[in-house]
Amino acid sequence: MKRILAILALSLVLLSFYSPVGRADPKNYTFGVLNQRSLSLTAEYWNPILEYVSARSGVRLELAMGNNAPETSAMIGAGVFDFIYSNTIFTPANAPAGYRVFARPIEEAIQGQIVVLDRSPIRSLRDLDGREVGFPSPVAFVGYAVPMNALLKAGVTVQPVFSGNQEGIMGQLKAERVIAAGVNSKVMRNYAQREGLDYRVLWTSEDYFNLPISAHPRVPAEVVRAVRDAFVGMADDPEGAKILKASAAVIKQPPPYGFVRADDAQYQNYREYYRTTLVKDLQ
Repeated sequence: MKRILAILALSLVLLSFYSPVGRADPKNYTFGVLNQRSLSLTAEYWNPILEYVSARSGVRLELAMGNNAPETSAMIGAGVFDFIYSNTIFTPANAPAGYRVFARPIEEAIQGQIVVLDRSPIRSLRDLDGREVGFPSPVAFVGYAVPMNALLKAGVTVQPVFSGNQEGIMGQLKAERVIAAGVNSKVMRNYAQREGLDYRVLWTSEDYFNLPISAHPRVPAEVVRAVRDAFVGMADDPEGAKILKASAAVIKQPPPYGFVRADDAQYQNYREYYRTTLVKDLQ
């Protein structure tokens, strides 16, 4: 029943989001989320958190996203969302929108990885030369941009296969439709635990801070502060902590839970990546 309600809630948000005026209620603010998981799972995770933040901040937030990661990323570049949980704000195409980081998950850093099933005969990146390799989408930073750059630096040429989101390509790996996949280390670990999947890591990137929460420049500063304070204080409030734990259980996310203050300077290695990358088809 909860899952049905979550899907219905997200559907209503999407309908209002795509209306000619952009929002069903001008007093509401859209909170975009980059597609890492299915729409329904994303709604189950985020809707309770956004309801809490809305109540504590006095700022009504509505979950909104495109049908897939490239669509959501294009909306970020167009400045459609008021708030956004995504690391594609740093891409050359999206940076001009001017989203400003104000918080991030408290959990550990993420890495890009190239993984195979544990029983796979593939033992090195060189073994992937000329093969099809799966990736979430062309806009996935640690799931595509970072691992593809590593492959190019290693002189390995692969044929990319895209699925639309992180867990989509993990499902294809599980079904053996692709021999290897570029993934977000954290999402992969959570997915494997939930699905009982044994996998092996061929390559891991440097650490990157997890996806930031940021605001569009048009959002008033007092609104951003209220939303930031509600996110940051959530883990210290018994009710907020309970919601965080329940949402984490949906995706098998381990502790710690919650959010901390952040700023753009903490994401400098994202910008450095885009300055030096060998990948030419980034969106």
